[in-house]
Amino acid sequence: MKSLTVGKIYEDNQEQLQLELLNGQLSFERIIEEPDLHRPGLALSGFVEVFTFGRVQILGNTESGYLQTMSAAKRKKALASLMSFEMPCIIITEHNSVSQEFLALATKSKISIFRTPFKTTRLMHLLSDYMDDEFAPTITVHGSLVDVYGVGVMFTGRSGIGKSEIALDLVERGHRLVTDDIVKISRKAEGILIGSASEMLRHHMEIRGIGIVDVRSIFGIRSIRLQKRVEVEVHLEEWDEAENYERIGLEETITEILGVEIPVVRLPIFPGKNITVIAEVVALQHLLKINGVNSAKLFNERLIESMQSGNRKKGGLTEYLDKDFE
Repeated sequence: MKSLTVGKIYEDNQEQLQLELLNGQLSFERIIEEPDLHRPGLALSGFVEVFTFGRVQILGNTESGYLQTMSAAKRKKALASLMSFEMPCIIITEHNSVSQEFLALATKSKISIFRTPFKTTRLMHLLSDYMDDEFAPTITVHGSLVDVYGVGVMFTGRSGIGKSEIALDLVERGHRLVTDDIVKISRKAEGILIGSASEMLRHHMEIRGIGIVDVRSIFGIRSIRLQKRVEVEVHLEEWDEAENYERIGLEETITEILGVEIPVVRLPIFPGKNITVIAEVVALQHLLKINGVNSAKLFNERLIESMQSGNRKKGGLTEYLDKDFE
């Protein structure tokens, strides 16, 4: 199970969430093992039997207001009970005031307290997105990922088969490189695969015979993007006459990445074959299917209809072609 520390959350979100550290880096090394956030209203009321104290705790207007309604003795008891649990940290929203009593108990229990001007709903939305990204299942795939007509096409195949060269050709034709050589893929909660580059390789490609090239510097900002949904895999392989390659396209091959299924196209290559144009067609075919148009099925239906009729219809296109002697 993936985990992260309180210190990393603070480092990554301090600027965006305007986090103010109120009592020091007391629990910065504490590990958070689940992405969900928690509002400890019930715990403050004394019901701690199902208190998920291992999550980041959020105190909004409701919790702060509830504490203000208590007598001093009752409030101290509620806070002492809350702080007895080994929580990662507590975030106070909407710049609500924090009493010295609250800070003293948190400091004694070594729990870092943060404060933010954000409203509770907004904070939880932004922080939840961050946590989901951090805990998303991730793998790396040897390949290249290019945004082709808005479709994330990932090229795979053995080392040296030409993945980088095809990606470079697509960039030259106006498409956008996401990453070359290594594709870092994360699965989002919605069952979507997002591909991105590693920090070290971002915007760079290795072209055999030339070396490392900086795509952004050569082709400009329009030639790259930081991440893209992985929608189609194009697997490059050497032409083999003994292989039975798909000719019609009725049978769609599926591959599974992190539990998400995407179509895969086995593309045999040989000298003189324009793989770049074929890759563009793969992307356009995918867009057609998304919009409910399956060319292979439509062709097959027309073919079956023609065979069932048994007669070659005259007139229209057929008659025109019969008299086209050019």
